[in-house]
Amino acid sequence: MGFMTHTNKNGVRAGAAVVASAVAVAATVWGVATFVGPGGAGAAARQNVSQPNGTDNSGHGRAGGPGQQPQGIPEDIAHASESGGNTVNITIDDGPDPHWTPKILDVLREHDVKATFCMVGPRAKAHPDLVKKVVADGHRLCDHTMDHDTTMDKKPVDYQERQILDAKRLIEEAAGNGAKVEYYRAPGGAFTPDSRRIAAANGMRPLGWNVDTKDFQKPGTAAIVEAVKREMGNGPTVLFHDGGGNRAQTVEALDQVLAWLRDQGRPTGFPVRTAPDAP
Repeated sequence: MGFMTHTNKNGVRAGAAVVASAVAVAATVWGVATFVGPGGAGAAARQNVSQPNGTDNSGHGRAGGPGQQPQGIPEDIAHASESGGNTVNITIDDGPDPHWTPKILDVLREHDVKATFCMVGPRAKAHPDLVKKVVADGHRLCDHTMDHDTTMDKKPVDYQERQILDAKRLIEEAAGNGAKVEYYRAPGGAFTPDSRRIAAANGMRPLGWNVDTKDFQKPGTAAIVEAVKREMGNGPTVLFHDGGGNRAQTVEALDQVLAWLRDQGRPTGFPVRTAPDAP
């Protein structure tokens, strides 16, 4: 799962009051982290990385400062849609899952919507058929690390690098046919300057989110849908999950949300990669 950021409906950053409210929200993003032990959920609350410029405060990496982007990928955290306007980005985290990912893919196909799937490396390795289906359906791939460690921001740089690059390799191997991982989303929002640098230097744009559906907590289909409607003014990138447990509510809510977006005249697309967010 990603982290929460705040932009207005045109992708422009909202005021300080909205950003401040993110701290309280971020603390409840995971509740109990699936891939780490109890207490892992604190990273998002400790570190309000929801701001588009990445206000994380880790130490410097081996490069001794800001990294280079030889592939033209910015290090700052993406929120906007590459299509601009009122386009919405659907992102799906923590899979692939053999039961729920196919159901999510079915819903996306029915609505003719493309999404970005943020995958955990070992899960991709275990289910290469699902990774291939995601790519075949025209969706994009995102690196969500090896172990979904929400305390990554407190770990050494070489650990962060292994978590990111090993997952990228496993996802791309599972996808085959030269498919590339195009984004990196830190578990629980635990971005650091080093992790963003590592991702960008390896062709992956750091990716945030604006709308936290809270679907991971299974609050009920209606609550998930209402969260999207309530928070859509925060910005265009919406967070759902296909991994981490029973996602029946997510599947139903996604179907309703996509129908609602269509009725609202909101197209869907992909997050920016090489262009910065609007100032």
